[in-house]
Amino acid sequence: MFTGALLILAPLFLGFALSLENRRLMTAIHYTVQGLVYFILALLGLGLGQMEGLTDHLGTMAGQMTALTVALFVANMVGLWLLHRWQPMTPEQWDESTGSTGYMRLFMAALKPLLALLAGLLAGYFLLPRMPLVDQIATGSLMLLLFLIGLQLRNAGLSLRKLLTNTQGLWIALTLVASSLLAGMLLIPVLGLPWHDVLALASGFGWYSLSGIVIGDALGPAWGGVAFLNDVMREIIALAIIPLVIGSSPAMAIGYGGATSMDFTLPVIRSNGGLSCVPVAIASGFLLSFLSPVLMGVFLSLG
Repeated sequence: MFTGALLILAPLFLGFALSLENRRLMTAIHYTVQGLVYFILALLGLGLGQMEGLTDHLGTMAGQMTALTVALFVANMVGLWLLHRWQPMTPEQWDESTGSTGYMRLFMAALKPLLALLAGLLAGYFLLPRMPLVDQIATGSLMLLLFLIGLQLRNAGLSLRKLLTNTQGLWIALTLVASSLLAGMLLIPVLGLPWHDVLALASGFGWYSLSGIVIGDALGPAWGGVAFLNDVMREIIALAIIPLVIGSSPAMAIGYGGATSMDFTLPVIRSNGGLSCVPVAIASGFLLSFLSPVLMGVFLSLG
């Protein structure tokens, strides 16, 4: 099982404890994070490509990923809709002068993680010999990534107090967590894993570079691939539904994006929901970015 699951959280909190003021250094960290994400995903694909009986597992993985994605989507949207009925949030009227978001560009960017995974998979399956240290390299890279992300969160010019006291963002994040864990509980007999492992799978909240490696390290490359694909699908689905539902239910649009609401899907939220949605989305995404590794670490440590 996953030994030292909680230890992997230390780099995130260590990074968040450090304050930096050098803008050039923060820019370098930004590009390093981007490179590490694709490197980690390529390593995840490499592990999949070198997995014994890969072709026999693909159909099963597709079914497991579909079940997880559908269950989480339904549970999240129902939970967020109930939250909207309880605490309605009205977005600003979209100002056309701000310009429209380049959806094709965003969708293509959302496909880049899949391409990194596919490149690693093909290299592992057809080209490279078996590499026994892949898991250790991926884990070390992930710890470095978490440290750098902690630095980014601390030095993003955000007030932690304001984020934690943004009641709308807090309720959206907690609703997404609760509905995701409920969906996980319902999936236990479907996925055939211990309850704590299924709840770990349900706790990615869109952070695919984290969930793919952490779950893969704990449960094997096949489950790592399922976790990765599930969280990539969350990001892609969020891009599609945000313009459709943010006018009638901002909580659903912001919440389903999960951890990505503070970065990747934020431009879509801003252009369709107005400025009033931005602090809520950042608060929700920020909280989920911290809760995801904590919950995965806790659940996996129970095995």
